[in-house]
Amino acid sequence: MAGQETHYTLPRATFERPVKLLLVVAPYYRDIADGLIAGARAELEAVGAAHDLIEVPGALEIPPAIGMAERLSNFDGYVALGCVIRGETSHYETVCNDSSRGLMLLGLQGACIGNGILTVETRAQAEVRADAEGQNKGGGAAAAALHLIALARNWGGRRKGVGFRPASEEFRIAGQDSEGSSTA
Repeated sequence: MAGQETHYTLPRATFERPVKLLLVVAPYYRDIADGLIAGARAELEAVGAAHDLIEVPGALEIPPAIGMAERLSNFDGYVALGCVIRGETSHYETVCNDSSRGLMLLGLQGACIGNGILTVETRAQAEVRADAEGQNKGGGAAAAALHLIALARNWGGRRKGVGFRPASEEFRIAGQDSEGSSTA
């Protein structure tokens, strides 16, 4: 039973410069979300990190909100918080898989994200995991984001972006000049 196991926890990350995170919360189950928020805030306050909090309708909206914030704002990292409880349809698998996949893709592009979206079978499981005095999965997600921020700063600070270059950057394709005309 998970409640009786012990797990290793990394020492708390430390920072020389201020850190600012965005908590993105899907409060579909308000009481569960409030427990996750309390745990995340306590972890952020323990390292002196500033944070903003926004709410989105559901777990599927968390990755797009983080993606927008990553492109349009100046946060160092993100904490995704929410809860998906299995129901009678396959919607549970869609929400769990797609929200997790969306967060992973953002992380692979350089965003520092702690995933605190609970995926559980029952409300009782969610309550235990969300309780800041219990399993404290909100605090764990905040700690994960902080560790990734510390790694990013250790490896050179500002992220370089992954994938295609923005259209505004001038570049040359072999055999073409900067206007796209053939040089051959």
